[in-house]
Amino acid sequence: MIPVTASLALDERDLEERFIRASGPGGQNVNKVSTAVELRFNVNGHTEMADDVRARLERLAGRRLTLEGEIVIRADEHRTQDRNRSEALARLVDLVERATHRPKPRVKTKVPRAVKQKRLDGKSRRGDVKSKRGKVRDHD
Repeated sequence: MIPVTASLALDERDLEERFIRASGPGGQNVNKVSTAVELRFNVNGHTEMADDVRARLERLAGRRLTLEGEIVIRADEHRTQDRNRSEALARLVDLVERATHRPKPRVKTKVPRAVKQKRLDGKSRRGDVKSKRGKVRDHD
């Protein structure tokens, strides 16, 4: 089990790692060694997760979520397989940890009467300024 919070841990059976060739700098090493990691996490797997946390996780995952319900995280920043593995796992744990936070509910507030009055006063002042523009008439 991989701990995320005090009450939530990820089951290793839900994780699948694939090692692939990385892109970018690295010389001959990048062409010969599969150092990049593709970590797949099955959201609907063995890990005990509340429904609201699962829904937030799927929303946070965005385009990293496949149609099969797997979150795919690719790590290829480092030159070693081990560092890329830990980077991918850290990103997954961070994503799941962010999904555990319940968003604070929005509390509707009423616009104060003084604010409404100030807005209306500004509108009428602006209207007066505009009405005084125009042709100047000669009153002979």
